[in-house]
Amino acid sequence: MTAQKIQKSGTKFGSSLFIFLAILAIAGFVLAGSYSLRPEWFMVRYEAKNLEASEYAILSDVSHVKTPASVRAVYMTACTASVPSLRNKLSELFGTTAINSVVIDIKDYSGTVSIPTKNKELETDTKIGCRTPDIKDFIASLHKKGIYVIGRISVFQDPYYAKLHPELAVAKASDGTIWKDRKGLAFIDVSAKPYWDYIVQIGKESIDLGFDELNFDYIRFPSDGDMKDISYPWTGKMEKKEALRLFFGYLKKEFRGTNIPISADLFGMTTTNKDDLNIGQYLEYALPYFDYVAPMVYPSHYPPTWNGYKNPAEKPYEVIKYSMDKAYERASTTPWKLRPWLQDFNLGAIYTADMVKAQMKAVYDSGLNSWMLWSPSNRYTAGALNYER
Repeated sequence: MTAQKIQKSGTKFGSSLFIFLAILAIAGFVLAGSYSLRPEWFMVRYEAKNLEASEYAILSDVSHVKTPASVRAVYMTACTASVPSLRNKLSELFGTTAINSVVIDIKDYSGTVSIPTKNKELETDTKIGCRTPDIKDFIASLHKKGIYVIGRISVFQDPYYAKLHPELAVAKASDGTIWKDRKGLAFIDVSAKPYWDYIVQIGKESIDLGFDELNFDYIRFPSDGDMKDISYPWTGKMEKKEALRLFFGYLKKEFRGTNIPISADLFGMTTTNKDDLNIGQYLEYALPYFDYVAPMVYPSHYPPTWNGYKNPAEKPYEVIKYSMDKAYERASTTPWKLRPWLQDFNLGAIYTADMVKAQMKAVYDSGLNSWMLWSPSNRYTAGALNYER
């Protein structure tokens, strides 16, 4: 072959190779977007409904697990997650039981933000809560097992932030100082919009660490304490459930385009009550804005004689079945969004494996297929964890 032919052949080969690599790169980008495998250095400008065209989405280098068709989760505190020996012991449930998901605290009742953050404004200088500096690596290890990781963010109960920003807090009507509940904990006023941005920033940084879903708890007005001496400087006379609906809408807008589901924790009695329980929670106002809604239908949290039961805590199947049947009816076209929290702790009764399983059965009998188990001690009833539909 002459030099001229070799040169032409090389030119053709080079062009073909360039085209092949270009196609491969495009295909890789599409697949990366489909599976949320996003290089950290790649910044994409995007436009979406209700978002400014100048906003940017910074894509991270983590992968995400798709939401299981049937979520069966346990709760893990940030303190458990921060100690390898403790979290590893709890992680033994994954692969040996029916549990396929875990809920881990990102921001807890004290206002402590447990995750490492690039934004110093999100750092909480408090010794109350626990930190999980290696949460990204821990989540990656869970993902290798196929575990779906949900991050829990306690929202309006936040004594830390209220102390830093008393102008955003729920106040005493008598003197304007920070109002506190019976446990001495302060709340941020639901309508304090500067705080909304703070919550969203925490959520977006959590996504970059690998959390597959964001779960928002304490999305409500206070419920106990001196309710006669309370005022809401930002909400004013606005209807509570309407104030919360505005917040829900803000969350939906801000997390649209992230491909990460968001969920909401509601009081259990929102499934049966037609009012907002004087805390602003109204089931029909939450369903349109969240991918999943989690009523906390712990039988021990229902008042004596509720629905005719002398002690509802002793009627786990009946309480869950009645509550979730009603929620199913009210969810109308989106009952699949319902994913209740169930009780695995002793309060009102000693919860045996049979009592825990009775709650799960009630969920399935209500036509639903997902649940999350709450245990503040993170100790779960082994005999109940293999129960699945």
